[in-house]
Amino acid sequence: MITSLSIKNYALIESLNISFSAGYSVITGETGAGKSIILGALGLLLGQRADAKAIKTGATKCVVEATFAVESLPVHDFFTENDIDYDATECILRREVTEAGKSRAFINDTPVSLAKLKELVPQLIDIHSQHQNLLLGQEHFLLNTLDALANNEQERNDYTTLFRTWSTAKRELDKLRQQSAKDKEDTDYLRFQLTQLEEAGLKAGEQADLEAEQDLLSHTEDIKSVLYATSSYLSNDQAAPADEFKSLARSLSNIEKVFPPATELSERLHSLSIELSDIADEVENALDEVDFDPKRLAFVEERLDTIYSLERKHGVDSVEELLALIDKIAEQLDQIENIDAHISKQEKLVKEQWKALTIAGEALTKTRQKAGQKLTSELKQRLQNLGMPSVSIEVSLTPREAPEATGMDWARLLFSANKNVPLREVSDIASGGEIARLMLSLKTILAGSKQLPTIVFDEIDTGVSGTMAEKMALLMEEMSATCQVICITHLPQIAARGTTHYRVFKQEDAQGTTTSIAQLSNEERIHEIANMLSGEELTDAAINNAKTLLKLS
Repeated sequence: MITSLSIKNYALIESLNISFSAGYSVITGETGAGKSIILGALGLLLGQRADAKAIKTGATKCVVEATFAVESLPVHDFFTENDIDYDATECILRREVTEAGKSRAFINDTPVSLAKLKELVPQLIDIHSQHQNLLLGQEHFLLNTLDALANNEQERNDYTTLFRTWSTAKRELDKLRQQSAKDKEDTDYLRFQLTQLEEAGLKAGEQADLEAEQDLLSHTEDIKSVLYATSSYLSNDQAAPADEFKSLARSLSNIEKVFPPATELSERLHSLSIELSDIADEVENALDEVDFDPKRLAFVEERLDTIYSLERKHGVDSVEELLALIDKIAEQLDQIENIDAHISKQEKLVKEQWKALTIAGEALTKTRQKAGQKLTSELKQRLQNLGMPSVSIEVSLTPREAPEATGMDWARLLFSANKNVPLREVSDIASGGEIARLMLSLKTILAGSKQLPTIVFDEIDTGVSGTMAEKMALLMEEMSATCQVICITHLPQIAARGTTHYRVFKQEDAQGTTTSIAQLSNEERIHEIANMLSGEELTDAAINNAKTLLKLS
């Protein structure tokens, strides 16, 4: 339950500190006194949008802080999972907003994101305002209500897990089918590419060899000219260099006895003579081998053109990359040929998971149907006690065309307050007062079936008065036996039933107008309720009536 609330520099509130008690508390005050301001400040703790305009004029920052008793609330896992200091007795929430519009949130003095704040707050406090009545027309609210009454966490978790698994498998199947359709469109083109590459008969290293041969064939005349000149010089019949070196070597050998160094020089010249003879032979052979072959050159150039064309087409730079592409295309075609088998396997998997999902969905539906019967019965009884003797109400669960994460049911709350009036969706037919009583009854049932946090009712008394207001107060009093209930009300019948009574009021001084709140004593309660009954002018009748109402509380 909420034990204290502190608000600083929010709207007309300069500084407000209030302690709350367990049980049933009421907050009253004149229209415009600032009850909505207090709710707005609480809204910041719920993670609502922060607006710098809400900061009190002249202040640089507003701060809203609330302390909650959490001894009996299952919030320990939240603190552990988010690495936030945990106190087993209390939890402190704080929200700060600066004049620049920047906002910060804290849980037990640990900075947190608004998402984390919003995750925790529903486990601590539930604020019911007029706009929340619209939830009656929203399917997720009704499903959550049924699940809360059914206590079907296991069935819901089983279904959710299977739904995720089935959804993932189905997406994969859809992806395979789409890929199959696309691949089949590409098959002819891929086969054409593969055939073209394979028919080219490419070989690794081929391009370099052909480019070298092309250079040779393109310069045959220049090569032959140089070889011929070299051969002519080395093989000159009149003065061949090899013969001359050989003759010189013999001459040097003739003087080696008288000139010893001549021996080495003779050997060196003899070696040169042999080397020149070898060179002459090789040049001669090369001259015989080098021959201009225009057909071979044309073939080489044509072959290179084929290679270059394939490289440009496929955006690569070598025959090796083209060969790798052949393997890749062949693999793609193999996958295309085998994708039907993959699809068949995935279809079988999806079918199996659908069967398991259907079983889990039916189990979840049964828990909701049972809870729906209980909810219908209890709502009807409570609404009859709240002045709707001819009320008809029904929870309609019909199969969806396709399953959703929330289940396989389409849920609607059908309602009729009068005899012989057909049931219609509650949001289409119920008046404001009827919806207020319906929501109060619903919250009372929920409070009795599960552990609810603090509940704050704002304008739950819309459209009701007199006896009905008193009966609604009795319901809230009943609810306060299992959770803390705080009701902001304009009706004396509801205010009189509270065990603790707070009054919101405005004060004016030289600095401006401020909103404050105070807990009322028994005497102050009499005057407050008397004012609610008669207005500003207190009459003895109003005071006596107020005492009578309070005596009933």
